[in-house]
Amino acid sequence: MSKVKTQETNKHSVPEREKKSSLNRIGFGFLYLILGGFAVIQIYPLVWLLFFSLKTNKEVFGLSPFALPQDPQWGNYTKAWTSGNIGVYFFNSVWITVISVVLTIILASFVTFAVTRMHWKFSGVVLGLFLVAYMIPLHSTIIPLFKMYNSTNLIDSPISIVLSYTAFNLPLTIMILLGFYQTFPREIEEAAVMDGCSVHRIFFQITLPMTVPVISTTAIINMIYNWNEFVFVNTFISSDKWKTLTVGINNFVGQYLTDWGAIGATLVISIVPILLIFLFLSDKIVEGMAAGSVKG
Repeated sequence: MSKVKTQETNKHSVPEREKKSSLNRIGFGFLYLILGGFAVIQIYPLVWLLFFSLKTNKEVFGLSPFALPQDPQWGNYTKAWTSGNIGVYFFNSVWITVISVVLTIILASFVTFAVTRMHWKFSGVVLGLFLVAYMIPLHSTIIPLFKMYNSTNLIDSPISIVLSYTAFNLPLTIMILLGFYQTFPREIEEAAVMDGCSVHRIFFQITLPMTVPVISTTAIINMIYNWNEFVFVNTFISSDKWKTLTVGINNFVGQYLTDWGAIGATLVISIVPILLIFLFLSDKIVEGMAAGSVKG
């Protein structure tokens, strides 16, 4: 009797499993459909911008925004790179971004190491001041910073941009590093102390190399912010030799004529590097954020 009951239950369980698997397929199908729709919504503006950069002014205003360029104007990219001085702006964006990111990571690592590894009286207060600075609105500091840079002759100098980027990126960088340092095993550093290592050797040879995943995350986040930043450059820089890509777009906006195709080409040139870096290193962001959020 037990064998007969077992066979009957198996017969009944097989259709139920098939029904559940079919429902799962339908559910995943709807999920993929929804995610595909969101992907199209996210990707379409980039495709539209590419087509926009290949149009003439007549096509921009005479055709539908969804229309393809009738005669692709690849010369818009040449015009943007040469006539628009975009080559200089691109180089400025690269070296200002790199220096700011490196300086931010070094200072943030110093602060986080000192707060989490060294025992001193006001470490909590100092950490709180850095984290409170994260809540200060960027635009509320423009006038005070302008007066300070003007009194120190740093207006129209790239130093003002590097200092501003570093100061505003420090709180977020410290916050991300703090989560990783708090989970980092102290036994490794204690063993190094027992072997006679100095604080400098412990930091540069042990702690800093082991924080590479979270440093990669902060570097990518800071790089994206610095590359796309507009307000500081537009306020503190006036000469063409120090402008970056985000501000250089204004060169194609004239009093009587605006070259929209060249503006689109400039935007594509400014987007492509940061887009490629994000696509290739996006896993580092997830890895670093996970490393800094899990507490052992």
